[in-house]
Amino acid sequence: MAITIPSRIIFAHLPTPLEKLQRFSEELNGPDIYIKRDDLTGMAETGNKIRKLEYLLAEARQQGGEVLITCGGAQSNHARATAVSAAKMGIKCHLVLRNSTGSDPEGNLFLDRLVGAEITFITAAEYEQVDEIMSKLADEYVAKGIKPYVIPEGGSNALGSLGYVTAMAEVAEQMKTQSLAFEHMICAVGSGGTLAGMLLGKQAVGIAGQIHGINVCDDANYFQNRVSNILRSARRRFGFDLNLQSQDISIIDGYVGKGYGLNSQEEIDLIKHVAQLEGIILDPVYTGKAMFGLADQIRKGRFKKGERILFWHTGGIFGLFPKKALFF
Repeated sequence: MAITIPSRIIFAHLPTPLEKLQRFSEELNGPDIYIKRDDLTGMAETGNKIRKLEYLLAEARQQGGEVLITCGGAQSNHARATAVSAAKMGIKCHLVLRNSTGSDPEGNLFLDRLVGAEITFITAAEYEQVDEIMSKLADEYVAKGIKPYVIPEGGSNALGSLGYVTAMAEVAEQMKTQSLAFEHMICAVGSGGTLAGMLLGKQAVGIAGQIHGINVCDDANYFQNRVSNILRSARRRFGFDLNLQSQDISIIDGYVGKGYGLNSQEEIDLIKHVAQLEGIILDPVYTGKAMFGLADQIRKGRFKKGERILFWHTGGIFGLFPKKALFF
């Protein structure tokens, strides 16, 4: 069965650069670390989410969607990217966000409001039923004669994962041009769609090496099952021939730390250090935790001198600003 990739709306600024972290690599005295700069996919739409949204928004347009409904935390990068994209498309956006009154919006939440998104805040307990809440909200829009298009958390479903199939084709071309090969690729994992897309893209493009996700919430078992479900759905819908068992999906667990969106001083110090050493700005929710985990694994000997690692920078810079008091 041939792989069928649907059309997408082009919003991201691509290709994003592939760079070496020379000084950080030398300091760790381990593998050569390269970074894929998906923090440079745009300005307000920066990060990995816009790659996934390109496919989701194309379907929304094809279906005549008049309001995008999605969810996340108060500082959700995905919610912000969706809100900005809705403004670009000239349609409404309704966000269901967890854990904030929104009285003093900063970072992503400020941008959500700036581009005109309507926001419903719910508690952490209510968020456990967020899919049902979004479904009910969609029904309310239908009753008003407005066509909704519901996007899952993180844009992480089979369609959204295609953004990182495309990304893997992009990086394969860069690897060829720069005569590079990587023994390992690393990404932060918060909803599973990026990792699923990378695994699909690896198979579709024929890239060697292992792909690992470092989870920033939940645990390895949760994400192995979640990613496996996305892969199965992509196989059925688009014809991918990738039959990974959940236990074969590499999740490097142990770096959730204090919890999702919560930081230890060691994580904050690592973000500051990489910024000052390399001029690379990591975020406190995803890439900061993932880079902290990668550095720790290098020190423990999992990744060795002579190897090359590609770390995917998935954006998130706006999440720094609400946490500025932790840094200085």
